[in-house]
Amino acid sequence: MKLLLTGLLASAAVAAAQEQQVLNAEGPGPQQEPTTSIFDETLKHFQSGVEDGITHFWSEMKTNFKDYLPLISLPKKHTRRADSEWDHIIRGSDVEGLWVKGVDGEKRREVDGKLENYDLRVKSVNPADLGIDPGVKQYSGYLDDNEADKHLFYWFFESRNDPKNDPVVLWLNGGPGCSSLTGLFLELGPATIDKNLKIVNNPYSWNANASVIFLDQPVNVGFSYSGSSVSDTVAAGKDIYALLTLFFKQFPEYATQDFHISGESYAGHYIPVFASEILSHKNTNINLKSVLIGNGLTDPLTQYPEYRPMACGDGGYPAVLDQGTCKSMDNSLERCLSLIETCYSSESAWVCVPAAMYCNSAILAPYQQTGMNPYDVRSKCEDMGSLCYPQLNDITKWLNKNSVMKALGAEVDSYESCNSGINRDFLFHGDWMKPYHRLVPSVLEKIPVLIYAGDADFICNWLGNQAWTNALEWPGREKFAAAKMEDLKIVDNEHKGKKIGQVKSSGNFTFMRIFGAGHMVPLNQPEASLEFFNRWLRKEWQ
Repeated sequence: MKLLLTGLLASAAVAAAQEQQVLNAEGPGPQQEPTTSIFDETLKHFQSGVEDGITHFWSEMKTNFKDYLPLISLPKKHTRRADSEWDHIIRGSDVEGLWVKGVDGEKRREVDGKLENYDLRVKSVNPADLGIDPGVKQYSGYLDDNEADKHLFYWFFESRNDPKNDPVVLWLNGGPGCSSLTGLFLELGPATIDKNLKIVNNPYSWNANASVIFLDQPVNVGFSYSGSSVSDTVAAGKDIYALLTLFFKQFPEYATQDFHISGESYAGHYIPVFASEILSHKNTNINLKSVLIGNGLTDPLTQYPEYRPMACGDGGYPAVLDQGTCKSMDNSLERCLSLIETCYSSESAWVCVPAAMYCNSAILAPYQQTGMNPYDVRSKCEDMGSLCYPQLNDITKWLNKNSVMKALGAEVDSYESCNSGINRDFLFHGDWMKPYHRLVPSVLEKIPVLIYAGDADFICNWLGNQAWTNALEWPGREKFAAAKMEDLKIVDNEHKGKKIGQVKSSGNFTFMRIFGAGHMVPLNQPEASLEFFNRWLRKEWQ
């Protein structure tokens, strides 16, 4: 699945991966395109102070690609179900209207936030209908922003162990534009789907000791849909706050337990923003205690220099690229970093888009052109159309069964694991290269942060994640950077003493390298992933 571009853009967008998603060569399809392109808008509002090379970049984009990329991703076909088909509907306007007395006797709103336009629809999912985790309580449904016509799909699984006391965890896949049901069925959920479209139980599911919410976001991902668009991480954060507020209001039995946000890849952008949004509210029913980011893209300026070492044999695995290609990547790095620095300074799409396109072309595309799996340096890409993992085809077929969609209350006409249009929207609105890592220090002031990385991944590799965590400017920087990596061993089961990685921790910050795992740690090392996840929830490194 490649885009064969020309000139400065040659092979650039091929590097925008699922978790950073590889873009689809088919484009937006036969649907009607908007009358105004991103290139027209950018040139119209262009700021004269930016270097001539970036002006040339946008002119070339307008000339060569004005009919290729829409300004926004196109809406998905859907049919909204009647309110009578849902077991519960909670209105944000009702929640926003609740007032309580504070300790000082003054009246205040029970929970903060602009909620009046939001509703939460809830359906009880019968495990017997789908054959997933019999005996485990499940809910699915939609968060609706009625003003903006946005509808986010979620699927909740109660803990297999002690749901009255076990923590609650939100899981987010990346992309941007990939469904979190990929994480559910390919990685850490209670079941997988085999080639015969049969359910296979996952003994290493993360709901072993935690209740887990899988969320399709932003809109038009997976079973989510909208007539409008979300094309940047900050806008998506408002929806997440509303979802969680209404969910915990509907299910107060979960609201007093510890809550954690976890995710991988582009969730390295999402999670600092989402956590900051939640923590900014003084009066909230979201009991956020920590965040976990796996193989994330968080600080591109610090992470991009580590792509060449990972591809060229310095990351613990044999080189994928030849010496000539490695040298070419070295030669391109200075300009790449200069563009990222300019993006960091302005955070303007006019600058951040060229930074993403140039750097992805010069630094990421050479690896992808080898045909190796960008999510695992140890293997060939089996099927580029399914992001190198043919299992995704089986998962997609199962989720598109009428019986499954009915059981879940899905309202779209079809499910797809990743939406390349959303990926393009985020890329062409400058979100890719923005410095969201700057939010991490304020998060660290209040809650612990875990950064973990499978060490066989290329696209968000462990070298880059180790580098940005060491470089992060926060009061505990020196102590964290000086901390020694220690062996991470299993302590929870019969394989006690087995080495699964390395870990270092100082203050509220923890970094883990997980041996023998690619981009999706729970897929490659399910035992190790459940091991560190359970121990993190028990606050071993906090």
